[in-house]
Amino acid sequence: MHYLKRISDTILQQRLEAMGAVLIVGPKWCGKTTTAEQHAKSVLRLQNPDEREQYLATAAVKPSMLLMGETPRLIDEWQDAPVLWDAVRTMVDKRMETGQFILTGSNAVDESKIRHTGTGRISRMTMGTMSLWESGESNGKISLTDLFNRPDLDIDGIESPMSVEQLIFAACRGGWPAAINAKTDKNALAVVKDYVASVCESDVSRVDGVRRNPKLANLILRSYARNVSTLAKTSSLLDDVTASENTSCSRTTFEDYVAALERLFVIQDVAAWCPAIRSKSAIRSGLKRGFCDPSIAVALLQQTPESMCTQLKTFGFVFEQMCIRDLKAYTNYFFSYVGYYHDRFGLESDMVVHLGDGRYALAECKLGSREINEGAGHLIQLRNLIREHNASEPQAIIREPDLMMVLTGGKMAYRREDGVCVIPLACLKD
Repeated sequence: MHYLKRISDTILQQRLEAMGAVLIVGPKWCGKTTTAEQHAKSVLRLQNPDEREQYLATAAVKPSMLLMGETPRLIDEWQDAPVLWDAVRTMVDKRMETGQFILTGSNAVDESKIRHTGTGRISRMTMGTMSLWESGESNGKISLTDLFNRPDLDIDGIESPMSVEQLIFAACRGGWPAAINAKTDKNALAVVKDYVASVCESDVSRVDGVRRNPKLANLILRSYARNVSTLAKTSSLLDDVTASENTSCSRTTFEDYVAALERLFVIQDVAAWCPAIRSKSAIRSGLKRGFCDPSIAVALLQQTPESMCTQLKTFGFVFEQMCIRDLKAYTNYFFSYVGYYHDRFGLESDMVVHLGDGRYALAECKLGSREINEGAGHLIQLRNLIREHNASEPQAIIREPDLMMVLTGGKMAYRREDGVCVIPLACLKD
């Protein structure tokens, strides 16, 4: 399989140069192990069926033996032997050198099974599925970093290489490396279906050893898919699940399944940004429902690229998921996180991209050109609301947005007179 360079390659290299070990987490099949292998000099695969029992027995008796090898040493699926976490931390302290180990895993660290957080020794980084720039579909003529750093960056006239139909196919296929490298479109579209089946049939139970019902897991994911990119309440999702084929599910059970799916990085809800510019009752603070990749929603809704072409309103919600996925990838250098803003007056920003240095961008996702004015208007209104707050509350100044943009499926980028950048998603890179 041809390796496509990832944004995470640079991030991983930087962290190996600064820290003794690096932990890479993220959804399975997103390419964590393959990327780690590009930087590793030796590899320990704990899920190798020929060696697994021997490795686990060694880990139970003398885990340090499994750490011997040329560095950086990759320990794949380390959580199968949690004792290795403390062994790595101890070895890093002993050697006092950077770039010793890379650990990969498809579920979040179970803090109860380790004695030390690894702070100062083990750096944690998250990988997602591939953005359009990483898959080679975006032309990358507009750098998000440059947009933040250069307010006067000229983007006028830059054209997207992708049509709406091509964007739809890319969303249905997803950013899974195996799908992107598939020989046929049919094979590419099958990857995410296999992924969903694997999550429901085995992963949702294996993540913490608690047996869960595959059918119920699938129903919960389907409910999420029907409400993707919306602020659907937990009670509404639960009602949707229990209405399906007279399924019985308590709120406690529902939340347990969702927590397991979050640990697997399948479900990735977006939290609200709640600046003090409205009363607490005015700003909506629920979670915006989402997945790690837009293709999961499409697969659960049992849609195809052809059917999505006739349901552009539905695809608009999926397109927002693709925008979130890509912006997370492009700002990963900055220890960023993505939120949203929405209040009861109808003022919103689909995404608020916060960088670790305090800068942030307001962004709207509008598939077609007809909606651009509406999206830009929301962003300007929100910026003006912040300005009004700052004028009336000089003791509680809120930073104005450093960037405002409308991401589209259209053909051409340009900067509006009001300062809002209109950018086709397939023109962006990190």
